[in-house]
Amino acid sequence: MVQCEMCGAETSSPKTIKVEGAKLDVCSNCTDFGTEVKQPSSSSTSTKYSTDSSSASSSSTSSSSTSTSSSSGGSSPPQRDMFDDMDELAPDYDERVRTAREEKGLSQSDLSNELNEKASLIHKIERGDTLPSDNVQSKLERFLEIDLSAEGGSADDSEWSGGSSSGSYTLGDVVKRKD
Repeated sequence: MVQCEMCGAETSSPKTIKVEGAKLDVCSNCTDFGTEVKQPSSSSTSTKYSTDSSSASSSSTSSSSTSTSSSSGGSSPPQRDMFDDMDELAPDYDERVRTAREEKGLSQSDLSNELNEKASLIHKIERGDTLPSDNVQSKLERFLEIDLSAEGGSADDSEWSGGSSSGSYTLGDVVKRKD
């Protein structure tokens, strides 16, 4: 079984669609979100325009599906997501950056010069309007000697009481509306 790249549902026969220039393997429910890409027949010979990555991805997909079907036990281990390995940004990253900058006695333009970034970017980060890229985050952490990851958490993390009693959260529990 393959996971739909649009909604995450398990599907045995994914269809390849193109959404704003990106090719995605999706379930039958998500095919309406893009234009279906016709796959060349497997009996056709390779042309000078074919790539090894497309044949490699199809062979890795088929090998992974055969390995899970041949395993005994009936259930496959949970699939890992690429986001599992990423550090989560602290919810109060903007306050951490602002207070650390003020403790060093720097203005936003001074900090931007030190980091070789635009002053408007520092301003937006401190207002919480934009998330710092990984590169900018590491520059801020190094120069200001702070930790912006959620693991280096603050007391605010434990005070948040959103979500339902079942422990699952909806988008409405997390998002702050701009009304």
